[in-house]
Amino acid sequence: MTVAAPTKTEYEAIIGLETHCQLGTETKIFSASSTQFGADPNTNIDPICMGLPGVLPVLNEKVLEYAVKAGLALNCQIAPYSKFDRKQYFYPDLPKNYQISQYDLPIAEHGWLEIELVGDDGEPYRKRIGITRLHMEEDAGKLVHAGSDRLSGSTYSLVDYNRAGIALLEIVSEPDIRTGKEAAEYGQELRRIVRYLGISDGNMQEGSLRCDVNISIRPVGQKEFGTKVEIKNMNSFSAIQKAIDYEIDRQIECMATGEPIVQETRLWEENSQQTISMRSKEGSSDYRYFPEPDLCPIEVSVEQKDAWKGELPELPAEKRHRYEEEWGLSAYDARVLTEERDVAEYFEAVVAAGAPAKQAANWVMGDIAGYTNETKLSITEIALKPAILAELIELIEKGTISGKIAKEILPELLEKGGSAKELVESKGMTQISDTGELEKIIDELLAANPDKVEQYRNGKTKIQGFFVGQVMKRTSGRADPKLTNQLLTPKLKG
Repeated sequence: MTVAAPTKTEYEAIIGLETHCQLGTETKIFSASSTQFGADPNTNIDPICMGLPGVLPVLNEKVLEYAVKAGLALNCQIAPYSKFDRKQYFYPDLPKNYQISQYDLPIAEHGWLEIELVGDDGEPYRKRIGITRLHMEEDAGKLVHAGSDRLSGSTYSLVDYNRAGIALLEIVSEPDIRTGKEAAEYGQELRRIVRYLGISDGNMQEGSLRCDVNISIRPVGQKEFGTKVEIKNMNSFSAIQKAIDYEIDRQIECMATGEPIVQETRLWEENSQQTISMRSKEGSSDYRYFPEPDLCPIEVSVEQKDAWKGELPELPAEKRHRYEEEWGLSAYDARVLTEERDVAEYFEAVVAAGAPAKQAANWVMGDIAGYTNETKLSITEIALKPAILAELIELIEKGTISGKIAKEILPELLEKGGSAKELVESKGMTQISDTGELEKIIDELLAANPDKVEQYRNGKTKIQGFFVGQVMKRTSGRADPKLTNQLLTPKLKG
C-alpha cells in the first residue's frame, strides 16, 4: 500500500530569529580602538580587545545608551540591574578564547515588535512578534579562507581581528514566526527601527546586521516543539526567506521518509539554494558561562531610562499608522515613505509647508526617488528643499502650471534649488488658461484637419488625443489640459 507524503498543510513551522546588530559607536565596547569598516587587517586592535594579560575592559557608555534605547523601542522591560558574563569557546577568530556577553541578567527582556504583511488572500494583516531578550556583547574577529599554498599545496586561512571587540546587540525573538515571509519582514522591521534610532546602519552586506534562524516543524495541533535546527550565513532578507522555505520542505521530507531530524547548525548555500550541515549545535552548558570578574554590574536608574526614552523618535510602525489614519494614504504609500527616516521627515516637511499629502507622496516616491537613486544622493543632499516642492505642487493645484511643465523644471530645481515660482516666471512657462486664446487655437486645428474631425464623429473618439497633443505642441506644453478638453469636446461633436 502506498502512503501519501505529508503536505505543508499538515505541518506548521516554529521559527525564531537571533539577530546580531553591530552598533554604530566610534570606538569598541570595552576599549578605545576605532570601529572603522574597511580598514587594513589587524590595524584597529589593542591589548584589551586582544585579551592580553593584565588589561582591564571599561564599558563604553554609548553602548549602554544604545542598548536601552533599542530595548525601549522594542517595548522591552529594561532591567534596573544587569551584568556581563564570560562565554567560553575556542575558535581562531576569538583571540581571548572567551566572549564577554550577558547570560542570565540581560539589559532588556519581554518585548515585541509589529510586522505588516499581505496574506495569501491578498488582505493586509498585522502581527506582533515577541522579543525574548536583548543583550550587549562583543563581536569576534573574521576568518578569511584564502585558498591553497602553491608550494605545499595545503589550504590556509587568515584572521582579521579588526572586528573583535566591536559592540553588538543580540536580539532574540520568541518562536512566533510561522513562514519565511514573516521572518524576512521581522528582520526588515528590526533594521528600520535601529536605523531610525541612529544606533546602527543595519547594513547586512557589511555584517552590521546578521540573522540566525532557529526552525522546527510539528504536526498542526501538536503543542510540543519539534527538533530545532539553526541556519546561519544569510546575508540578505531574501536569503532568509529562501533558506526557511527550503528548510521547511527538507524537514517535512525527513518526516515523510522517516529520516531523523537532528539538532544541528546548517549553512545556507546561495549557489545551490539549499542548507547544508555544518556542525552539531552547542547548548548553553557547553559555553561554561560565569560572571565577568573585570566588569562591575550595571544599574540603570529610572531617571536615566526616562531621559533616554524621551529622546526616541517616532518609529516606523507609528508613522505608517499615522499616515494612513491622519492623511488617508494607502498602506503601500505609507510603507514606502517610512522605509528611511530621512525620506519620511522630508515628506512630512513638504506636507507641513502646505502640500496635500497624496500629491506630496507621489512626487517624493516618484520623480524625487528616481533622482536620488540615479545620483546616489540621499534626500537630505538634494538642492530641492521641502518648502520649494510644496510651492511647486501649489502652482499645479492653482492651475498656474501643468504637471507636464512641473516635470520639465524639476531637474533644475533638484540640481540648483531656488524658487519654483520665480523659475516658472523667468522662463515664461505659466499655464495658458485663457478661454479665448485656447478656442482660437482649437478652431484653427479643427479647420486644418477635417478628415480627423469626421473620424471622431464616426465613433473614433480616441482621435481627441491627437487634437489635445496638437494644442500642447502649439503652446509649448503651456495649455491647461483640463480646460483644453472641456473646450474641445463640444466642438468635435459639432
